[in-house]
Amino acid sequence: MEEHSIVVDGDIIVGNYAELGFGLIGNSVVAGEHVKINGNILSEKDVRIDLWSEIAGDVRTKTDAYIGEFVNIKGKLHTAGSLDVGNNVKIDGGYEVKGWIIVRNPLPIMMFIFFYLMALLQMGNEEEVEKALDELFSEDEPANRVMSIPNRTRMDLEMIKTISHAVVGSHCRLLGNIRARSISMGNHVTLFGSIRTTGVIATGSGCTIHGNIDSREKVRVGRNCRILGKITADSVIMHESSKVDGNLLAANGVTIEHDDLEGLNDIDKKLFYGFTMLEEM
Repeated sequence: MEEHSIVVDGDIIVGNYAELGFGLIGNSVVAGEHVKINGNILSEKDVRIDLWSEIAGDVRTKTDAYIGEFVNIKGKLHTAGSLDVGNNVKIDGGYEVKGWIIVRNPLPIMMFIFFYLMALLQMGNEEEVEKALDELFSEDEPANRVMSIPNRTRMDLEMIKTISHAVVGSHCRLLGNIRARSISMGNHVTLFGSIRTTGVIATGSGCTIHGNIDSREKVRVGRNCRILGKITADSVIMHESSKVDGNLLAANGVTIEHDDLEGLNDIDKKLFYGFTMLEEM
């Protein structure tokens, strides 16, 4: 997350009624209905924007663009491919299209996926349907990274708020206070803000939180994390190599996790002790 844009090394999917105080830069961008994006959309591949959405900046893609009915783009639309555009679309800055311009309302992305799966079933390609469903809904980390923003999510410089469970991948840099039902965080994440949930909070290793952590349930802090604020939760499980600058408040106690050094070989022990000494220095 930069000052004006969210940069993703992969695709971006924005749910309905989401409000983003940033622009979007990614491989491809799909925005649902009634989405508000306060910035530019820059995409290497296709851009799909469903009806009644509002883009405060430019929309640029190196392939095709699909713009639904009643979309309002306050900047300029530039596409190196073709443009499918619905009725009553407003583009304040004009448009530049190198391919075909087709005036028709594009299918919403979920309807497109539904009809695609129906067509595969009618052709008898059950294996392709199973493969497509596995790629869409599998919990395993996909080869192509995807940022999925749930419905009614709000993201700006002050807050990242969603009514569902939040999942943060590894090596992310985030700005704003996170408010969610629960959250799981990958490794080496830097958050310039606090975390507050009603459910469980779990961080990976090497994370830095520039704020407080507050949960009504359990908080689990991984190895070599740094919490610059305080932790308030029902219970806390914290690795011995992690540090908290503030207080630890847990009604049901704090558990400190230790590494099993007996199961490590000599090289791993040297690396572990060396890293611990560097942390203490």
